Amino acid sequence: MKEQYHKWYSQQLSSEIEMLVYGERGYPVILFPSSMGRYYESKDFQLTDSVSWFIEQGLVKLFCIDSIDTQSWYNKQAHPAERVKNHIWYDQMLYHELAPWAMHETGQGKVCVAGCSFGGYHAANFAFKHPDRVSHMYSMSGAFDIRGQLDGFYNEDAYFNNPVDFLRNANDPALWQMKIILGTSDHDICKESNLALSGILNEKGISHWLDIRPDAVHDWPVWREMFPHYLSLL
Repeated sequence: MKEQYHKWYSQQLSSEIEMLVYGERGYPVILFPSSMGRYYESKDFQLTDSVSWFIEQGLVKLFCIDSIDTQSWYNKQAHPAERVKNHIWYDQMLYHELAPWAMHETGQGKVCVAGCSFGGYHAANFAFKHPDRVSHMYSMSGAFDIRGQLDGFYNEDAYFNNPVDFLRNANDPALWQMKIILGTSDHDICKESNLALSGILNEKGISHWLDIRPDAVHDWPVWREMFPHYLSLL
């Protein structure tokens, strides 16, 4: 499985960002790490190994991007307004730099986004904000309400980065074309979050699959089962 390390200066972030890329061709899949995770987290927890067949067969090209959660949502030293602003720069990096790169590398017009736990938030937030860039969204034990990271603060910037809020009023036709999977499990600490998001999607008539795994918890073993299953549906 071909692995490449990339590090570049992001004009949007005004700082360097790192990434691991797996594969040479195939559909582009941007994979986000969990809370405060780094670009190598999915490698360390064998999530990339779980989909090695798809990569080696040239079916997908996997872009494991770094997070800046320690500067944004989890930066308790910063005012909540600054946390949101920092995330917006990250979102702009994804939109203007990473997604176009991934599409150019693979010759595709859109990308798939995926993530586990807080990575599921990143996947959902980017997908629902930018359906012009995203064809598939695969969340595994995601959490989707960001208000718990803002110490009671809330403004327009927070609203437009909180999927359970802005999605209710979103009307881009591409949302109804997106392939969406919300993976969770019986004993997942984020199960209620997935049920809530599924309810919003149902209210809007947006087709999706709420995949509830039996006798499983919020942890890597179930995500290593989910991810190859979901990629098989690309």
